[in-house]
Amino acid sequence: MSDFYNNTYNPDVLNCLANLSNDEVFTPPDIVNKILDMLPQELFSTKNTTFLDPACKSGVFLREIAKRLLVNLEDEIPNLKKRIDHIFHKQLYGIAITEMTSLLSRRSVYCSKYPNGKYSVAKFDDSEGNIRFRQIKHTWKNDKCLFCGVSQKEMGDIKRENLELHAYEFIHTTNPEELFNMKFDVIIGNPPYQLSDGGYGTSSSPIYQLFVLQAKKLSPRFLIMIIPARWFSGGKGLDEFRDEMLKDDRIRQIHDYPDASDIFPGVQIKGGICYFIWDRDNKGLCRVSSYDKGKLISIMERPLLEGNAETFIRYNEGISILNKIFAKKEKSIKYQISPRKPFGLPTTYKGKVKPFSGSILLHQNGGVSYVAEEEIIFNKEIINKYKVFIPPLGSGSDSFPHPILGKPFIGEPNSICTETYLVAGVFDTEKEAANLISYISTKFFRFLVLLIKNTQHATSKVYSFVPVQDFSESWTDEKLYKKYNLTKDEIAFIESMIRTMEMDANVKHIEDVDGK
Repeated sequence: MSDFYNNTYNPDVLNCLANLSNDEVFTPPDIVNKILDMLPQELFSTKNTTFLDPACKSGVFLREIAKRLLVNLEDEIPNLKKRIDHIFHKQLYGIAITEMTSLLSRRSVYCSKYPNGKYSVAKFDDSEGNIRFRQIKHTWKNDKCLFCGVSQKEMGDIKRENLELHAYEFIHTTNPEELFNMKFDVIIGNPPYQLSDGGYGTSSSPIYQLFVLQAKKLSPRFLIMIIPARWFSGGKGLDEFRDEMLKDDRIRQIHDYPDASDIFPGVQIKGGICYFIWDRDNKGLCRVSSYDKGKLISIMERPLLEGNAETFIRYNEGISILNKIFAKKEKSIKYQISPRKPFGLPTTYKGKVKPFSGSILLHQNGGVSYVAEEEIIFNKEIINKYKVFIPPLGSGSDSFPHPILGKPFIGEPNSICTETYLVAGVFDTEKEAANLISYISTKFFRFLVLLIKNTQHATSKVYSFVPVQDFSESWTDEKLYKKYNLTKDEIAFIESMIRTMEMDANVKHIEDVDGK
């Protein structure tokens, strides 16, 4: 028994598990130990500290905590058997997310799927021990679960036996404190990330924020979770959560990985991954640690919500740049970016193949077609203006160096687009439209978008930090760096982060009259 949890096991089986999906991923043991290092280490040196993992998958969090307790409690509880019994009966608790993960977690923690069996290192009177699993049903109202919001239709035939309902026990109760009838010093884990709500995986609703909010209700001394970083800028189902998190000065550390594969090899999670520690009794600035290719590249103590910003600024190096921009008090370009379907036509709309009398050129996915004016629902007044079209989809923040945005192009008079594109600007002259494209093509412009854009989608919100310029002239990075008085280090950071955007061949260069 003294070799139990011996670190010489190689390889660690929990490093070899295939993930359940991109949304339910197993946490590697080395990452778990980095996370545990954020806690005050004296917590592992007292027999009174209690730990809860409310979303057990492999049991790795509880297993790694047990290793530390077994070593640090040796003086307080010298007898190994008594020490093991105390730790597993009185200090470690878990709630599994499925029946399968409950068995896996018990095997990892107790060395037996059944903690009342002869192979368990800590004997319990029942087959669960302190790692429980209950098949909970969703509570439906108007086709939605009152707790997690998933659609009843999406869950399919819930009457089938042995169907995983994904009604996670921890978040499907109004009284989480009654699950174990006790208080916890530390709540820690890696919750499920989302549930499908759009049919055949075409859409999904985030769910990880519900685990964070539920854990806060239990008021532990410390809360640590590893979750997608999409909440930094809000979005679907996350705006209220983002606002609460950014205003909570008990979040004392955030470790940010824009590329999720740095933590979860082989897994792509748009927007990246972060983990944080929430300290109930200590308020203050947050220590933000940024990583690239798995290496720590910067640390800064700062507020989660900066000055004029409404979202979290994930790159520490961007703070000084933004402050210089905010100081000029220029209007944001987001107010000239159109919403989806700028002319009321969806991506699936099909125009005529050939032009006809009075037809209008329609830019759509895969090329162009022609449409009658009466088919156009919105913005008829700009049909005969010069427009700049830009795709609403582009690279997320996990493609390095970042292209960030799709290529813009000029829509000449008598042209419109489907929702395949947004309208980024409307002008009387082709020269002004071309000058906007010159601005969009700068690394400066796209860096400011990067500070907000955590997913592929580029709605008007992601342009919030971008100031409007004078579009009677063209723009280059050199002119913009000079205008905002950026330092060599600030320029070098922008240049390192953003990929060069080549102009489309059909965008003509419009020279200024004076030859600029």
